[in-house]
Amino acid sequence: MSQKLTTHSIVIIALFAALLCISAYISIPLFPLTTGRITLQNFVVLLIAFILPLNQSVFTLLVWLLLGSVGIPVFIGGSAGLSYITSGWGGYSIAFVLVAAMIPLLRGKDYKRISYTILALLAAVFIDVFGALWLMCLTGLSVNQAVLTGFLPFIPLDLIKAVIVAQVVPQFRQIVTTNQSI
Repeated sequence: MSQKLTTHSIVIIALFAALLCISAYISIPLFPLTTGRITLQNFVVLLIAFILPLNQSVFTLLVWLLLGSVGIPVFIGGSAGLSYITSGWGGYSIAFVLVAAMIPLLRGKDYKRISYTILALLAAVFIDVFGALWLMCLTGLSVNQAVLTGFLPFIPLDLIKAVIVAQVVPQFRQIVTTNQSI
């Protein structure tokens, strides 16, 4: 596939950016454990990273990040603005962009269920570890507090979402690549 942004790839980027925006609103609050929320964002980020080529994967996440940074409420819980990115919870958003760049470089061209599953699990752990470290650094939490607040409440469901993503990649790739000439 060409690295140029075609009309088809721009539409795909826009559609997945919209899906990512919507996924921030599908959430479960974790109060009283933490002020964080479990969302479908990890699922959508991993799906984007596993089915789109590198340039589309990264552009999709950058579009979403730009929308949120300029004040459109696309972050978790309807949050928006640079203040969200620079807050304790902003590290997860930064990790999303990093994963969108790393997975396309590591996954290979051919789908392999076991290696995709392992990579998805590692990516989920990376997101939660990066987010917890960011939370710790920006809020002054101890390591124990950061683990209890920013890692443990999220990791069980994030690992399940990662496994599911790795299993549905072939079906989504087929949908995304079907009828590109339309």
